Amino acid sequence: MSGTINLAAEVQQASGAASAAWLLLLLPAFGAAVLLLGGRRTDKWGHLLGSATVIAAFVYGLVLFFGSTSLAADDRLQNLSLFEWINVGALQIDFGLRLDPLSLTFVLLITGVGSLIHIYSIGYMHDDRDRRRFFGYLNLFIAAMLLLVLGNSFVTLYFGWEGVGLASYLLIGWYQGKDFAATAAKKAFIMNRVGDVGLALAIFLMFKTMGSTQFDVVFDKIGEQSTATVVAIGLLLLLGACGKSGQFPLQAWLPDAMAGPTPVSALIHAATMVTAGVYLIARSSPIYSLPQAADARFGVMIIGALTLIIGCIIGCAYDDFKKVLAYSTVSQIGYMILAVGLGPAGYALGIMHLLTHGFFKAGLFLGAGSVMHGMNDEGDIRRMGGLARKMPITFITWTLGYLALIGFPFLSGYFSKDAIIAAAFGEHGWRGWVFGGVALLGAGITAFYMTRLLILVFLGKPRYENLKSEDGRDYHPHESPSTMTIPMIVLAVGSVGAGAFLALGDRLAGWLEPSLDATLATHGPLSHGMIAVLTVALSALGALIAFLLFGRREQPVTRPARVSFPVRAARADLYGNHLNEALFGRPGIWLSRALVFVDNRGVDGLVNGLAAGLGGSSGRLRRTQTGFVRSYALSMLGGSIIVIAAFLMVRFA
Repeated sequence: MSGTINLAAEVQQASGAASAAWLLLLLPAFGAAVLLLGGRRTDKWGHLLGSATVIAAFVYGLVLFFGSTSLAADDRLQNLSLFEWINVGALQIDFGLRLDPLSLTFVLLITGVGSLIHIYSIGYMHDDRDRRRFFGYLNLFIAAMLLLVLGNSFVTLYFGWEGVGLASYLLIGWYQGKDFAATAAKKAFIMNRVGDVGLALAIFLMFKTMGSTQFDVVFDKIGEQSTATVVAIGLLLLLGACGKSGQFPLQAWLPDAMAGPTPVSALIHAATMVTAGVYLIARSSPIYSLPQAADARFGVMIIGALTLIIGCIIGCAYDDFKKVLAYSTVSQIGYMILAVGLGPAGYALGIMHLLTHGFFKAGLFLGAGSVMHGMNDEGDIRRMGGLARKMPITFITWTLGYLALIGFPFLSGYFSKDAIIAAAFGEHGWRGWVFGGVALLGAGITAFYMTRLLILVFLGKPRYENLKSEDGRDYHPHESPSTMTIPMIVLAVGSVGAGAFLALGDRLAGWLEPSLDATLATHGPLSHGMIAVLTVALSALGALIAFLLFGRREQPVTRPARVSFPVRAARADLYGNHLNEALFGRPGIWLSRALVFVDNRGVDGLVNGLAAGLGGSSGRLRRTQTGFVRSYALSMLGGSIIVIAAFLMVRFA
């Protein structure tokens, strides 16, 4: 990183190929419209159209990327105004796109990894009779995420933000006939609404104090605002990021999102939804870099560090293949949030880890889907074992992703995660020791639970031979078709080499300079070399302990019932759901009942409201209305409580 950059560089009007950047949104949106409105007539070729639109968007994204690299750094900030969107009094919002290094980086990640997941889905969803609709939802997801990262104002970003929430609800709840899928989709939707309250309030406050929500105007005027205003905006944006990126205290929805098909898990966890919170804070770097925003930035660091260690601990106790990977995502996003909370020293590092994580986590999830595809949809790792011989391609590609995740020297995670740990140690005083120490400890625990996963799934003796799946079938594990293995191979290549490519010569940091305020990170009390040695040593120790515990003796096919309190707590998600129920769920239900009473103005209304709230027999329409009120009352109450708690925490820490 070359030093502090000039965020006041003039934004250019898009020209040339960039003047048609609206195609990035139109292509997947067109695919979604055709597949969702075309009905059964599109069944035979719908999956091909859905994949083709995202691949075409990726190709066009490459054209824009290479066109931007040929420009001078200050000319890479481009704005494309499309039409006047909102014109109400003083509220003037143009619908437009912001084309700069940060947004184009996300475009390539979303469409590139998204294309591979679409191709993988052709094989994975081959026998699903509604495959065409599934690809329509995937296209809708991609279109909404592209709008989120390309929008040139916070309102446009919010439009895409809500579109992603809708698409995730549809995809997580794909298996509509199963109660757990419907519950998981509803949980994700409501918990994200809690976070969305924060983002919405931040936008309201921006308009109230600065008269605009356009990025250029907000970033130009934010330095003129009071410390209280800047801190409030920073904390509200953080709340929004916590919802979308599954950070504490809104992390509980993310593991339950595994209820959807595996390609959905890969898309949400690697390339789209959970990265939105990191993008939001990075995009808002002119706000967080201000001296007035020190408390807000400290809050970001606390949330990131707390979440990364929570995800690590819970990941040690689960036996569900995809849920272990889900908590790994919670933890790794925590690293990214911690990085962007470090300010100019960490913005580019957070984005680099986001990109490398996109490769190896997508590969890990697709590998998990490949295993489940060959194991009658079995997800319990205790019923597996010895699959390396049955599924060699899956084993090799998955292992490369595993090595990249734990930070094996010179693979992707080694360059990105280790750099975040070093930057955390560079914080002044006790903060360096605390945040750096937590990040370092997380690396060791990550190596432990991921090595446990590797051993129980792929190594040792097969434990499935004398078992049957839930539907009564014998297990006959086999390698997946090429439509599934080829994307896994491509992602494995990225898991190996992406980190070195982005890090060496500060290639990514230099590219992002026009978009992010970036400075050289200091090493603090420990040198970068010493931190690298400690990280590798601690990761090796974690892997060794996992081998000693799980690799040297036969493991039972059912998890032990009598375990210590720490294991019970980890199995219970460290009581995160209990906390949310106590703080937000029950108060939200009480509030909704009160609102129903007021709405109906009488005892009869109260009785009907209570019956509907408890799932009684007051009628389907009344239950639906009450559920709607309850969900949004819960969201508003939960968001308000979190905002107040976060402010008090960073103000008086």
